[in-house]
Amino acid sequence: MKHTSWLAVLMCAGGLVLSSGIALGEDEQEVLMLQPDADGIQRAFIVLDSYEYTPPHISVEAGAPVEFQLENQSFITPHNFIIDHPEAGLQQDVNVDAGDSLTIRFTAEIPGTYMFYCDKQLLFFPSHREEGMEGRLEVRPASR
Repeated sequence: MKHTSWLAVLMCAGGLVLSSGIALGEDEQEVLMLQPDADGIQRAFIVLDSYEYTPPHISVEAGAPVEFQLENQSFITPHNFIIDHPEAGLQQDVNVDAGDSLTIRFTAEIPGTYMFYCDKQLLFFPSHREEGMEGRLEVRPASR
């Protein structure tokens, strides 16, 4: 099993807060469990680099707004973040150039597990997704 060391950071109104919502999933991969903050928004910081997203598995609550700050830490390689499940309120396709960051917002409506990925590709080489650059968004039923 590949082990990736990472630090999950949640963006909050008063600054940065280290996340304590890390759990192990069924496949023993670390899962970032998001909860709505005081503003009712589930926030996460996601690093795009070296054919992977960090964290690669994120869990959110259905019906609560989600905000992901995406940061491409590559020096020269562009990446993107694609999640294409419009029936669940999940339809994002954004490019993040090398060294840049971007914030996306959405609300996941239907519980389930949805894949996100980078489809960038150079010439005849495998796409970033084929090289393993994909992640999983788990949408939990609303707790209300």
